[in-house]
Amino acid sequence: MKSTAATVVSYIAEQPNEWQPTLKKLRAACRRHLRNYTESMAYGMASYDRHGQTEVAFAKQARYLSLYILKQPVFDAHRSQLAGLSLGKGCIRYRRPDQIDWNVVSSLLADTWASDDVIC
Repeated sequence: MKSTAATVVSYIAEQPNEWQPTLKKLRAACRRHLRNYTESMAYGMASYDRHGQTEVAFAKQARYLSLYILKQPVFDAHRSQLAGLSLGKGCIRYRRPDQIDWNVVSSLLADTWASDDVIC
């Protein structure tokens, strides 16, 4: 079900209790690494925009947490570090919070911030 939350804080608050600490940590990482981005809710997801375009987003789905890294060269550069996870075009799906390698997430976010590539 797509969220109708108006803010990322309220979005996280409506998620299952066992996922809230992970979502708060992910939000903090996004805010730390994506300096000068605008945080908002778009399409029922937490979104981080620069120059009017979403470059990073995340959403808690029924069976997993999706993290979207929308600069394809950044995503592809980290693909080997994401082995064993369910991947889509720019999407990483985590079934459990303990699957998240926070060093890789930090690197993805920092590289997104540094990248001048267009989104996919």
